[in-house]
Amino acid sequence: MMTMNEEYQPINCDDYDNLELACTRHWVLHLTLRTGETISGAACEIRSRKRVEYLVIKYGRVSQEIRLDYITNFTHPKLGTVVVSAE
Repeated sequence: MMTMNEEYQPINCDDYDNLELACTRHWVLHLTLRTGETISGAACEIRSRKRVEYLVIKYGRVSQEIRLDYITNFTHPKLGTVVVSAE
């Protein structure tokens, strides 16, 4: 089980850049998390709080923050499937 006080592990720069691009274009991403959970939503922005980075995605009227290091992969037709790795 993941806990919020686990030490944050920055993700690979190329993976981060792909997420930034997705946010700029508000692409709908299909995310798989380390828990096995899958989420789909429009990428909105990357936020940083207390040295932890989060992807903000929206689906419908709901927005959710997901720690970048909890994402195992994300998919979009223009990117293919990106497997997220540590820095």
